[in-house]
Amino acid sequence: MRPEPPAGGAPSPPASSPAASEAGSALDSLLAAIDARTATVGVVGLGYVGLPIAAAMVGGGFRVLGFDTDGDRVARLQRGETPLLHLGAGLVQGLLATGRWEASADLRRLREADAVLICVPTPLDARNEPDLSHVTRTADAIAASLRRGQLVVLESTTYPRTTRDVVLPRLAAGGLRCGRDFFLAYSPEREDPGRAAPATRAIPRLVGGVDEPSLQAGCRLYAAVIESVVPVRTAEVAEAAKLLENIYRAVNIAMVNEMKMLLTAMGIDVQEVIDAAATKPFGFQPFRPGPGWGGHCIPIDPFYLAHSARAAGQPAQFIELAGQVNRAMPDWVVERTAQALAQRGGRLAGARILVLGLAYKADIDDVRESPSLQLIARFLARGASVQYHDPHVPATPARRPPGVPALTSVPLDAAALAAADAVVIATDHRAVDYALVARAARLVVDTRGVMRDKLAGDNVVPA
Repeated sequence: MRPEPPAGGAPSPPASSPAASEAGSALDSLLAAIDARTATVGVVGLGYVGLPIAAAMVGGGFRVLGFDTDGDRVARLQRGETPLLHLGAGLVQGLLATGRWEASADLRRLREADAVLICVPTPLDARNEPDLSHVTRTADAIAASLRRGQLVVLESTTYPRTTRDVVLPRLAAGGLRCGRDFFLAYSPEREDPGRAAPATRAIPRLVGGVDEPSLQAGCRLYAAVIESVVPVRTAEVAEAAKLLENIYRAVNIAMVNEMKMLLTAMGIDVQEVIDAAATKPFGFQPFRPGPGWGGHCIPIDPFYLAHSARAAGQPAQFIELAGQVNRAMPDWVVERTAQALAQRGGRLAGARILVLGLAYKADIDDVRESPSLQLIARFLARGASVQYHDPHVPATPARRPPGVPALTSVPLDAAALAAADAVVIATDHRAVDYALVARAARLVVDTRGVMRDKLAGDNVVPA
């Protein structure tokens, strides 16, 4: 059964009306092009979201135009370089070899695409409010060349009604009607950088349209490359589902981080407690604590939902509290380090700190919202000197949080470890030799629990 059209949306015209005939003509032509793989797919934003779905579309037989405003990234893609470690070095070379892939910084070419997927960042502003500037600029660029028969899909994580209230008016401003002349849907990305499986094509895909023809078009496109497509009644349901998925993780991360602080004060190893609880075969899912939270979605999405909740007159107290707990974790780690140094007759001010890991999680090069950057800023603010080592991140990003200087990764050897007053494990990269860390470091502050199985003595402090 097809989902009912959304309440308050434009009603479908009678089947015999001219509008119905025009809508059917535009939709039928688009669906036929999708089925025949003659449709061209445009992907705006070639980062952690855009590149995987672009690759899936190429693999499904479509010609794909990838767009990005970062000229350096476009140049690298045109040379066949894959800019994201976890996708594999040969990904873009493989796309180029098909003859169906091209990267461009010229948004005027959006008119060439039959379907346009918006995969741009949705960060927070300085007040922790949603920043949709990337979405609005992209929607305006699409609107400038929008033609009859095009499908536009927003994939970026956002709050409910963004597709309908922010994107739709921009696309409709030129006089084309959604559901008749063009089609608009929301389909949230579900990428997890660093996770080898499942592949993009194997991750079920939600699709919600702003009207019934848009839902049909969106489902048909994704069904061509994704094994399981799940239609939902409205774009708002899909938008809210994406927030729920990530806020579920954010709240559980906050809970286990708070448990870590409580149990540490009681002299109990939180990792042992989690291992014990995880033996229950139902009603429990293990989450692991860390030095905070990172990535584009989990630190951002609670504030996106809180924004919508306030607009609806319903404060999201529990969700906002989870954000406060997770954002306070770097301060707790710094204080644990200061206490450990003091117990050994040292001081944080003037101490030499070596942070292991700049990426926000293991085995990737993604530093978006990384707690490691917050740790560096806080250690420096307390008067320490800081170096870092990360086998996947050679330098701090050009856009850094306040208080974080330009740094480059230092080699990890026995001399560097012994020279540090404290080595703080912030990211549990598998490429790091933790046995060497255990032997050579005078003090190890372990925020990830990776030293539990190593032959370490009193020089390891969990944090």
